[in-house]
Amino acid sequence: MLTIRARRLFDGRDMHQDRVVIVEDGRITAVTGDTPVTASAGAAVDGGRPGTVDFGGGPGGPSETVDLGDATLLPGLIDCHVHLAFDAGPDVVAGLEAPGLIDRMRDAARRQLAAGVTTVRDLGDRDFMSLRLRLGVAGPEILASGPPITTTKGHCWFLGGEADGEAAVREAVRERARRGAHVVKMMVTGGEMTPGTRSHRRQYGAAELKAAADEAHAHGLPITGHSHCAEGTAYALEAGFDSVEHCSFFTEDFVEVDYGLLARLAASRLVVSITAGLAPVSAPLPPRMALLMPALRESLRAMSAARVSFVIGTDAGIGPVKPHGVLPYGAQMLVEHDFEPLDVLRSITSGAARHCRVADRKGRIAPGFDADLVAVDGDPLADITALQHPLAVFRQGHRVSA
Repeated sequence: MLTIRARRLFDGRDMHQDRVVIVEDGRITAVTGDTPVTASAGAAVDGGRPGTVDFGGGPGGPSETVDLGDATLLPGLIDCHVHLAFDAGPDVVAGLEAPGLIDRMRDAARRQLAAGVTTVRDLGDRDFMSLRLRLGVAGPEILASGPPITTTKGHCWFLGGEADGEAAVREAVRERARRGAHVVKMMVTGGEMTPGTRSHRRQYGAAELKAAADEAHAHGLPITGHSHCAEGTAYALEAGFDSVEHCSFFTEDFVEVDYGLLARLAASRLVVSITAGLAPVSAPLPPRMALLMPALRESLRAMSAARVSFVIGTDAGIGPVKPHGVLPYGAQMLVEHDFEPLDVLRSITSGAARHCRVADRKGRIAPGFDADLVAVDGDPLADITALQHPLAVFRQGHRVSA
């Protein structure tokens, strides 16, 4: 049995103080105390200094108490969009060809875990390799799409998911269902990293998108669409997609927010997986992205004002500014652009778990849930950058860092 104490506890919905979490066999069995402090996030109470005390066995075997002191305990974080096969180098496509890809994916997953990310949704690998990774408590839980469905020579075609026409996209969805994918990913528009494709143009028509969505839902799978332009996002919404990645409103030369579409999104059940988070590294952004970044940042404020349903998907792995484990910086970016800290914390815990269809066991600190936990230095409601300073990470009740 493991007992964990911290001055504050965010349970996935609200902040509390003076809470004690009991863990047995990888699951939370009890949470004692009940003093919500969400309205006054900065409240502090007296507590002991961090430490670990071992107690001799009893009827239930050895017990351990971990006192984290002036820290906040949260559910393990969930990044809804990563690419474990991408090495965050300057040329991630070339990196796919180097020997030892599965080992590099394993290392990428471990970096996620060290940052407090205990669940990742991999939205684009090669040869369904993310579904073959077996990490146990040494890495986060992986929910994976396999290669994204794309047109011939379309965005990320090099991952192996090319399919054209209604029949082909239906068969591509069925293949993912057979292989045990957790979600279907479809490239609705082109992308920045694939020569010959354009981010502001659709790759698929309405009939193909609806066929993919209908087939995914027939197999009990959610479907998400990579979309970098308003038209692509509108088509995905009309086709019945569950979410869109990016939703970045690219035009041929700039970024122009479609406020009418944002209102439609806010009134719908579709979830926007906001691409946020840039690590503080010396590597510069690609020139085009550096040019567009001010407008992209303003689009975040527009999403906040529209109150769209959102989670955070960092796109970790796609370049030097997107290393694996960048999610805490994504949370900071949203708070800096008018999102409420409480909403952001929910979006990377309970909200993300609901979106990824694992809300029965992830994203909360409550009896019956997996003991995937992260403790951070300070109060993330008062200062969201506290997420960048994990003091301890637990995976299924096993302390795996700090």
